[in-house]
Amino acid sequence: MRLQKVYAGLPKTVGIKNAKQAMDREWTSAIFKEPVTDAVWVGKTGLTGDEQFDQKNHGGPEKAVFAYSSEHYTYWQTDHNITNISIGGMGENFVLENMNEDEVAIGDIYQIGEAIVQVSQPRQPCWKPARRFKTKNLALLIQNTGRTGWYFRVLKEGSVKAGEAFTLLQRPYPQWTIGKCNEIMHGQKQDFEQLKELAACEFLAPSLQDTLQRRVEKQETPDIQNRVFGPNA
Repeated sequence: MRLQKVYAGLPKTVGIKNAKQAMDREWTSAIFKEPVTDAVWVGKTGLTGDEQFDQKNHGGPEKAVFAYSSEHYTYWQTDHNITNISIGGMGENFVLENMNEDEVAIGDIYQIGEAIVQVSQPRQPCWKPARRFKTKNLALLIQNTGRTGWYFRVLKEGSVKAGEAFTLLQRPYPQWTIGKCNEIMHGQKQDFEQLKELAACEFLAPSLQDTLQRRVEKQETPDIQNRVFGPNA
C-alpha cells in the first residue's frame, strides 16, 4: 500500500457566467488540485496549501484528507469513455496504490510518513466531478459503482511525501469496508437494520452517523437528486 501522489489546491472559478447550457456556466470549486512534489504537512483539518470552497459539505476534521485509488481512473477512461479524466481528477489529496473501497474499512488506522490517519467515512459524491468532466451522470456512476473514495481524519499531525508506504496499525471494524458502507447506504433495497448497525459504528464520522440515524427513524430513502445533479440538471 503506497501513497502514489499528493494533491492540494485552492478554490478556483471557471466557466462562463450566464452560459445557456448549465454544464458551461460559471462555478467555483477546490476540485482543481495540483501535485505536491515535496513533503507536505498534514494537519487536523487538512494539508498545507489545500482549502475547500463549500465548507458546509467538505473539509473539517472528519474530512481532513480525501483519498482515491489510482486504479479507478482506467475504469473511467475505458468503460465510460471519459478520456479527459486522469489521476487527481476527482479532487483527491492522496492518490493510493493497492488500496480500494473493498480493502479499507471505517476505523482503520494507518501510519504514513510522520502522520497517523484514520478512515472516517466514504465520500458521497456531488455534482462537481460531473461538471468538471462534462458528464452529467458521473456523480451517480461514482456512487452506484462504489468507486467513491473515502476520507481520513488525522490522529497525529506530521509531514508526508509521495512515494511513502501506508502501514496498517489497527483495524477495529473489518466488516465495515467502504464498499460495504456504500452498498448499505446507496443500494436499491433499503435495509434499515444494517443502516442502524452502521450508524452505531463508533468511528464513523458523527455527521454521517446522525444522517443515517434520521433515515432509520423516518424509514425513508433519501432524495439524492440535488446532491448528484445539482445545478447541472
